[in-house]
Amino acid sequence: MRIIVVGGSGFLGGELARRAAAGGHQVAATFLTRPGRTEGAEWLELDVRDRTAVAGRIAEFAPDVVVNAAYRPSDWVTTAVGAAHVAGAVSESGGRLVHVSSDAVFSGQAVVYAETSVPDPISPYGAAKAAAEVAVRAMVPTAAIVRTSLIVGNGGSSHEAFAHALAAGQEGVLFTDDVRCPVHVGDLADALLELTGPDGAGVHHVAGADAVSRYELGCLVARRDGLDPARLPSGTRAATDLRGPLDVRLDCRVTQARLRTRLRGAREFLR
Repeated sequence: MRIIVVGGSGFLGGELARRAAAGGHQVAATFLTRPGRTEGAEWLELDVRDRTAVAGRIAEFAPDVVVNAAYRPSDWVTTAVGAAHVAGAVSESGGRLVHVSSDAVFSGQAVVYAETSVPDPISPYGAAKAAAEVAVRAMVPTAAIVRTSLIVGNGGSSHEAFAHALAAGQEGVLFTDDVRCPVHVGDLADALLELTGPDGAGVHHVAGADAVSRYELGCLVARRDGLDPARLPSGTRAATDLRGPLDVRLDCRVTQARLRTRLRGAREFLR
């Protein structure tokens, strides 16, 4: 297939581009400020906030599949409007669309969320991700919308880097009441590639099998990497003024049943 990974210079995008290229696909990956290092991919500069540029890039490459992994937590235009630009370009040029969404679209009030659960975001980032889902479904009804959680693995994620920084004495805290289902970047990339097929339409949950707090996640990273977990400071998010959900667990059973990729839990892949 001809696959273009929008946001290919990010942690997930780079892994996805690498695995797609290794699988024999013709891959293009986009970047905003600097290209990634993935071999076998054609690197294309792109700002998803520019609708004309997005339409031009996608039409020029003529992909069979577009995977949108571009976002910025603090930027509505990139996360929501940019997703609409990508969806609009796919609608015009044809091909399939896989859109990467987030568990941030949920408030945490229900704790466990299935693919059929209606988004009820309580943070600006969650609202942007929920708006992106609406735009994608309206413009490309056959798109695969893949909600995921904290992405970790192989030492390359911001979550792992933060745990290392805290262990080295950096100021900060890991919350004991902020619970998610972390997923390994490789498992997520493989699942996304599986869902690029014509039968991948709809909403899918792709997250890890274990629900862990951010503090437990940090301790797992520390133990794996030979650091002392006792050096990691803990606290509660409820005691801060940070907006966002506390306990959000994606129920992935329906999606897992259709995937060959096994979605491992953090307690397994961080051993």
